[in-house]
Amino acid sequence: MQASQQHRSLIMAGGLYHQVKQEVDPCCLPQFPAIDRSVCYRDSSHRSHVSVKNSHELYCTLESSSAPGSDTVYNSSSTGSFSSNGSTMSKQEPQFYPSALHQSLENTYSSPISGSCVTDDVSDLRDKLRELETVMMGTDSDIIDSTTSLEMDSWRLVTDAVSRRDLKQVLVYCAKAVSDNDLLTAQWLMDELRQMVSVSGEPIQRLGAYMLEGLVARLSSSGSSIYKALRCKEPESVELLSYMHILYEVCPYFKFGYMSANGAIAEAMKDEDRVHIIDFQIAQGSQWITLIQAFAARPGGPPHIRITGIDDSTSAYARGGGLNIVGKRLSKLAAHFKVPFEFNAAAMSGCEVQQEHLQVRPGEALAVNFAFTLHHMPDESVSTKNHRDRLLRLVKSMSPKVVTLVEQESNTNTAPFFPRFCETLNYYTAMFESIDVTLPREHKERINVEQHCLARDAVNIIACEGPERVERHELLGKWKSRFRMAGFTPYPLSSLVNSTIKTLLENYSDKYRLEERDGDLYLGWMNRNLVAACAWK
Repeated sequence: MQASQQHRSLIMAGGLYHQVKQEVDPCCLPQFPAIDRSVCYRDSSHRSHVSVKNSHELYCTLESSSAPGSDTVYNSSSTGSFSSNGSTMSKQEPQFYPSALHQSLENTYSSPISGSCVTDDVSDLRDKLRELETVMMGTDSDIIDSTTSLEMDSWRLVTDAVSRRDLKQVLVYCAKAVSDNDLLTAQWLMDELRQMVSVSGEPIQRLGAYMLEGLVARLSSSGSSIYKALRCKEPESVELLSYMHILYEVCPYFKFGYMSANGAIAEAMKDEDRVHIIDFQIAQGSQWITLIQAFAARPGGPPHIRITGIDDSTSAYARGGGLNIVGKRLSKLAAHFKVPFEFNAAAMSGCEVQQEHLQVRPGEALAVNFAFTLHHMPDESVSTKNHRDRLLRLVKSMSPKVVTLVEQESNTNTAPFFPRFCETLNYYTAMFESIDVTLPREHKERINVEQHCLARDAVNIIACEGPERVERHELLGKWKSRFRMAGFTPYPLSSLVNSTIKTLLENYSDKYRLEERDGDLYLGWMNRNLVAACAWK
């Protein structure tokens, strides 16, 4: 019985990519002929034999195939019947399962009814059964045959991917089974995946381990707790760089984003004496090191710089302390380069920020920086408060000279689970491949970098829903629509920024590519865009 259920589940899972939209309504079945009660018998070897009369001769009621002892696809002997014009003659509907017809046909019509006929040839029997099915079901049998064929073809693709150890494809099939709530297939594929993944193997094996963890967490509804447990944290030893800083050094993504934003801010503020920068996720303040140095070298002397740093408890955990650590670090740097400097700490989530927290002063040129942070703000699909657009309107009301945006070029905000899984798999495959070029696999901190700084985001995207899913990326086209609706106009990034980033990429793999489009910049790995940057005013 259990084996039968598993087989049925596997067949049902065969519809991973092929779904037949038209279903057969049992009350709308075409006319079908009666089985002559004198043409069937079961011999001593329990083989069934059927003979069929011409379809135009007779039509049968359901009772005619529900004699005592018969084993049919109907769960009870019904008084419902079909007239010669195909309409139902009873108000009681039979519980009929078309998808099981082909598999159950032999059992359905194997009961001894009366009379006898002789059909000794097995091949002839099968032909007659097929003829019977065709006559009974009419054109709808083609739908059933097509459905079964597509299901079996799809299932062969699944088993073939497993036998070839095609890890990426098996991950996709497993996600589809989870999406379809096909738990038997999902569990089987998860067992297979556990034998393929490895946190110390090829890039797809390492990513696969975390994607699998996300699928398991989704089924167990533990995604939120795993996400919190995987927060990026500092090594215990003060001599070691944080995991995030290692990632910052080995991949150009953060540097690309920071250089793009800093270039736009430096150009907008080139003639200003007092500059106020509001950073909506200051983290460890690394972005502002190069900008302070650039302002220090400005002809005519540096401006007075005030930075308002906003950050929540997650980054405080990574820093090992509050925003005062960032303030002291940047103040020390500014003093070294003789740049007048102030730091204003706003220890809160971006969702909590109001204008009074930002301490905007008259006479200061305002720059606002959204680097890898705005995607954490819930939008209209999560909350009626829509903090994503609220913050943009708030910033616009303060009349900034420039606003910078840096975001991952990925579409995971409102996408349903399965396409979201595929998008995440493709995005992080490129990310892990790029890490593999720069950070040796034997590097003792590589697993920590990937686990705590990348895997946690992937798990959140896959395993969580609603407010608990905080990693909600959008493509740059969608961000641009939001900025325009808030009243902003584009501030094209200069060609100097472009050339500076090209020089930066020379220190990395030649598989990175930089694209400038309509004043926006895209950084990609091979044929996949990973980070986008733009500016507004």
